[in-house]
Amino acid sequence: MKRALQFNASPLHKKMLAMLAGVIAPLVIGGVSMPAHAAPKDHYIVYLSLSYSGNAWQSEAANLVKALAKTPPYDKMVELREVISGTDVQAQISAYESIIAAGADGVVSFPVSPTALNRTVKRGCEKGTLFYMYDATVTEPCAYNVSYITAGFGENTAQALVNELHGKGKIFLSRGVPGNSVDKRHYDGAMSVFKKYPGIQIVAEYYGYWDDRTTQQETAKALAAHPDVEGIWAQAGENGALKALIAANHKLIPMTGENSNGFRLGLANPDFQAKGLRGVSSGSPPAAAGLAFKLLMEQLQGKRDMKVHNIEYALPWVPADKVKVCEGDKVTSECNVLAEGKVPDSFVTEVFDPVLLPEISLQSATDGTPTPGATIQPLPEDAARAAANEPGINCAKCDAPPGLYHLTKTKAFDAQ
Repeated sequence: MKRALQFNASPLHKKMLAMLAGVIAPLVIGGVSMPAHAAPKDHYIVYLSLSYSGNAWQSEAANLVKALAKTPPYDKMVELREVISGTDVQAQISAYESIIAAGADGVVSFPVSPTALNRTVKRGCEKGTLFYMYDATVTEPCAYNVSYITAGFGENTAQALVNELHGKGKIFLSRGVPGNSVDKRHYDGAMSVFKKYPGIQIVAEYYGYWDDRTTQQETAKALAAHPDVEGIWAQAGENGALKALIAANHKLIPMTGENSNGFRLGLANPDFQAKGLRGVSSGSPPAAAGLAFKLLMEQLQGKRDMKVHNIEYALPWVPADKVKVCEGDKVTSECNVLAEGKVPDSFVTEVFDPVLLPEISLQSATDGTPTPGATIQPLPEDAARAAANEPGINCAKCDAPPGLYHLTKTKAFDAQ
């Protein structure tokens, strides 16, 4: 007959066991052993890991992180290292492996794929490296995703274009980087709307790689084949699409796009409006990179207990009739585009956030320089607002939320 083993612990043993339980329990998350993060320290190694780079949006996002890392007191405690791996998945996997081997405390990254990096990210988490993704996302549950990706850019801008076209017309789709979670989520959201309107005909679909020059070239090719196009749905690079119309002496048509300064000025231009330009400026805020970095640093220092891994940044929404030019060097609650000549047309306006990033200035966004006299301000308690879990976008084994592509910024077109 088997007998259960009995262990009569002394008070000292009981105290030691309780201490061990308190250490071990938090390390087991979802059945995966996770190492405890070290106590706050004086020096942190943080990597800024980019995949796709070279466009204005990505440069600004990276510059915000660089400027914050140089802002007191982070300037004395953060060693920021930058790695650019390009759009090849294997190259970013190799970059992550090198980062982990270097003993990085944290990584702020724009991931090239939502799934292909997961195994490496998980290994990094197990070795004590915090991974914060900005804008683009991964589905590995130990990573933190800071993105507006779930806020509905695709469906809302698609519906806005449908409304401008009164439910029918030939359109172009100008997409981003193939295989990236951002492009996939935008496209899926947009198609959920376009498929409801038989009168909408997609006559050309191309990748502009979120770059004005590439988008202008690809739009020009599409215009040559389809000069009767009546509308354009664009991701970042939208000002390139507008320039393609102008260069081809094509009539201006309804467009939706993201947040470039040139596009917003174009939407507000009375001459352009008279020639047919209408639409809305929405899309990705580079400020999400700055938020990701500040959340990472607060977690490393033990100042924030991160209870959510998918964090949603709010979706900007500026229709043509709401564009207002700023008098100074900052976008504020009273204005949403900088004056012509202040910045290049490709400059992305959504870098300023007085609540989350009060330390940031125009110079921070353009060259990574800290704002003179600024110091890092603590984030508000609700800075990490939970985003919806979306299968294949920011989670793997999860269910899509009800009304996944519901409209939040505009209403469906009513033909009656």
